[in-house]
Amino acid sequence: MIIAAELHAGTVLCIEQQIYKVIEVESKAGAAKMSGVVKTKLVNIRTGRMWEPHFRPQEKLEDLELERRIMQFLFSDVDSCIFMRPDTYEQIEVPVAIVGDSRVFLESGMQVPIEFFDGEPISVVLPDVAEARVVNTAMPSHSSQDGAWKEAILDNGLSVRVPLFIAPGEIVRVDAKTGRYLERARTDRRRIA
Repeated sequence: MIIAAELHAGTVLCIEQQIYKVIEVESKAGAAKMSGVVKTKLVNIRTGRMWEPHFRPQEKLEDLELERRIMQFLFSDVDSCIFMRPDTYEQIEVPVAIVGDSRVFLESGMQVPIEFFDGEPISVVLPDVAEARVVNTAMPSHSSQDGAWKEAILDNGLSVRVPLFIAPGEIVRVDAKTGRYLERARTDRRRIA
């Protein structure tokens, strides 16, 4: 059991026989005789539906213990992503709804943690930031327009808005949850004297 005031993103809860993962938590203190409230944003693990319940800070909730295994991504199809345990070569299918939109950042051979509850995969833990190569965009421009953006297509098929100075072939860093451009990837360039 966990009290609502101790909730944090990533916690997995069981509420009315449904399994939810906490996406966001916001605690608001109460004034005078009013007690505070804990606002949450939850996602149902099986259906992918969002829910935004409020809890009293001292309300007890049932949190679940998860097993985390490192799995290797093999490939995906329309309905699922296929992962393999590197030590036993056991393969599992994880529904696309569980992986979410971030699946475009999965690369064959990539190892990621997968969380299991009662032997069932309920979450794929992807890095917060992913790198991808720009395959198509307008030629770079070094204009003085701060905040000017252009459309770019990445090698994983994702379309993102990038600054005008980004050229085709460059590697960019993208927020894996939102798909937003963060920065140009750092490359080690050695000067030849």
